[in-house]
Amino acid sequence: MQKNEIQRFAIPIVLFAGILWSFGPYVVRQIDDAASVPWQYLFTRGTVIFLILNCYLFFTEGIQFYKNYLRIGLSGLLGGIGLGTAMITFIWSITNTSAAITLLCLAAMPFITALLGFLFLKEQISFGVWMSIVVASIGVAIMAFGSVSLGSFTGLLFGLASAVGFSIFSVTLRWKKNTPKFTTVAIAGLFCVVVSLFILNSNNLNIISTSKNESLFALHGTLVCLGLILYSIGSKFIPAADLTLLSLTEVVGGIFWVWLPILGINEIPSANTIIGGFLILMAILYYSLLIKQNRRFIGLN
Repeated sequence: MQKNEIQRFAIPIVLFAGILWSFGPYVVRQIDDAASVPWQYLFTRGTVIFLILNCYLFFTEGIQFYKNYLRIGLSGLLGGIGLGTAMITFIWSITNTSAAITLLCLAAMPFITALLGFLFLKEQISFGVWMSIVVASIGVAIMAFGSVSLGSFTGLLFGLASAVGFSIFSVTLRWKKNTPKFTTVAIAGLFCVVVSLFILNSNNLNIISTSKNESLFALHGTLVCLGLILYSIGSKFIPAADLTLLSLTEVVGGIFWVWLPILGINEIPSANTIIGGFLILMAILYYSLLIKQNRRFIGLN
């Protein structure tokens, strides 16, 4: 596909990436007793992510792709650990609360990233962005008040921890913009593998789950990688503000698939989740309008 053709189809490509990611919660809901096999899930998913991304780098960059690991630096290591932590806390979140709460916590990531950028990179935050952060925080607080059970509230906290991990990944990329980004994601997958192996061996647990679960673990890892590759192709031609809006495809789609009765789960968000989620989505829309003047292009490569 030529460059002008890619530019023409950039928005559909990124939208499709978001749709692929949106099936993640639905796939997790199909896992048998997911709460009892989080480390097996993380081991297989991390392995798949590491292998697929390295194969992609090999086919796009040739045998010299390994040199990306020599350029990873402190920012890449911190970003990989942050992203790996986000992957770990994601599964703990979604197995303890609704998919809607987990996804809406992740939707607040732009604001957490802005705060971390302000604290560690001295990036300025405008008054309008501060207002968006406040509105999104109110939305999260409303969801927290609706999480009456201990398990559901714990799931919300893990969802916020996952958003922080993703934000750390984003901030490290902005700290050192020449950090090889796909290699950082591969390191995140490897981090999940190492941590999972340590936990599984320490507790004398089986590394492999059932064949059905293993297939679902691998499917989720594949969806993540395919979405990342498509996102990397299209994001180079789309401003950051538009990417923020397009990312809502993952959130809205993820909530829709686990609700759609015909798919067999029928997970209906609570009133507090709907109200809090509405505030978070409105904050994101306002945030995107505020940064519309910024024509930054943030291709992931």
